Amino acid sequence: MRRRIAMISGLVVFLGLGGTMAAQQRATAQPLSGQAQTAPIPAEIAPDSYRLGVSDSIQVQCINVDEFGTTPVRIDTDGQISLPLIGRIQAAGLTIKQLEEELKKRLAAYVLDPVVVVRLAEPRSQPVSVIGAVNNPGVHQLEGTKTLLELLSLAGGLHQDAGHTVKLTRRSEWGPIPLAGATADETKTFSVAEIELKQLIEAKAPAENIVIRPYDVISVPRAELVYVVGDVHRPGGFTLAQRESLSVLHALSLAEGLQPTATASKARILRQDGAANRTEIPVNLAKVLSGKAQDVPMLPGDILFVPNNKARSVGLKTVDAAISITSGILIYGRY
Repeated sequence: MRRRIAMISGLVVFLGLGGTMAAQQRATAQPLSGQAQTAPIPAEIAPDSYRLGVSDSIQVQCINVDEFGTTPVRIDTDGQISLPLIGRIQAAGLTIKQLEEELKKRLAAYVLDPVVVVRLAEPRSQPVSVIGAVNNPGVHQLEGTKTLLELLSLAGGLHQDAGHTVKLTRRSEWGPIPLAGATADETKTFSVAEIELKQLIEAKAPAENIVIRPYDVISVPRAELVYVVGDVHRPGGFTLAQRESLSVLHALSLAEGLQPTATASKARILRQDGAANRTEIPVNLAKVLSGKAQDVPMLPGDILFVPNNKARSVGLKTVDAAISITSGILIYGRY
């Protein structure tokens, strides 16, 4: 009798251990296909309003329809997927909820009160527009998590005439842009933020290198110009690049300096004041160049005008003419 009780107790312990081991094996087992299961994308990455697109991978499950399985289905270039019983069905352009409702309607002919669950396994249709002063503007597809700097790199980097800020526009369905200066537009459908490029590129504000979301628009405006005209070696417009202003001396150096006939003491900055008015700001370049006066900042659209000394110009032309005549006589006298 005692032997029989001992045998029964041992059998119970064995069965208990076997059940525990089987449960552990089930918990750690990999799918039969040998591929790791793809975790559904987090809710903050795929909001309810996310519309499926070409190349997105989705997982479709239906109770009592084993034919669907658990293998993700990729949306083809026509925007459709193929499923057992149903055949081909349009998926691109629909939200997950809309696709679930459409699948329920199709399955109703085969299954009583079908319960359909659609999960976004791997988003591939995540366009981001990069426009403006970049080397390769256009639409880029997000693959995985990408930051603002990574998207600018994908666009070939900044063009030489890029401005000092980058503007980011985001659909409200992806939440507000996580930056202190972000604001909503008048319709409350977009969040907009401006980011200083110099701070971003020099890693002085790493928190502003935020993660980019699908359908974001990254706009890099072209730099504004200042102009140097008059008696300088290379008159023209010069970009502010990643600056908000440019000093008179810097602008003058870009114009390769003054001509010998320039009246440096009577230079002036012409600044637009309103729609039609223009203000003149006197600048004594002679004193600025000698360090007797402070350098003057130029704002976008400013024009630095350097007048010509007519008397000096006429005198120099006379000297040039005399030199030419004398040189001709000397050359003629040799023969």
